[in-house]
Amino acid sequence: MGIYLKRLLSLSLAAFVAALCVAGTVFTAGNFSVDRQLLQQAEKKYGREAYQRLVAWEELIAHDRSRHDRDKLEKVNRFFNERIRFASDREVWGIEDYWATPVEFLAKGAGDCEDFAIAKYFTLKAMGVDDDKLRITYVKALRYNIHHMVLTYYSDPEAEPLVLDNLVDSIDHASRRTDLMPILSFNGSGLWLAKQRGKGKLAGKSNRLRLWQDLLQKMSENKL
Repeated sequence: MGIYLKRLLSLSLAAFVAALCVAGTVFTAGNFSVDRQLLQQAEKKYGREAYQRLVAWEELIAHDRSRHDRDKLEKVNRFFNERIRFASDREVWGIEDYWATPVEFLAKGAGDCEDFAIAKYFTLKAMGVDDDKLRITYVKALRYNIHHMVLTYYSDPEAEPLVLDNLVDSIDHASRRTDLMPILSFNGSGLWLAKQRGKGKLAGKSNRLRLWQDLLQKMSENKL
């Protein structure tokens, strides 16, 4: 994973809300859909499989009736891990570090660890999981000696988090993932420096991440 803690830029609340839209549809449970024109563009640009992945994503969100967050976590983790191929940003986008929107990720059908974590984060938000329970978490994968990104879920502020990882299909508690060393985590409202395996110390707004801001801007523009 490339370097992503770069220039500190601000993002207004209005822009953040706008960024939770895909082709004019807000990421909220119960009314999610992907614009038909966007689906046609995806099919024309990337082929029929891109169209099918986006429709399957729409159905996953719109038809979800899960009563418990754990069921949602399992569905979303399995959906992306089974359908999307891991590939480097260099292979997919031709540059060293690129954070794809969920639509771009699904249309391409390939992406790296950031793309998996980001897509899972926004999908779970769309399915009604509270933002304060979710953290996109930057770690070091000790087994491979690489920097890596996963999604973590906290059932309550003091709970041990669950880890959703594209390298491991099972969803495990952080204490069982001794192969991961947390560094920092963030979501739409905050940035935390890691402290052992908990949430850690609040270190500011997530808009301190330039690539996160760029991602939200792309989502607000509804571009493929």
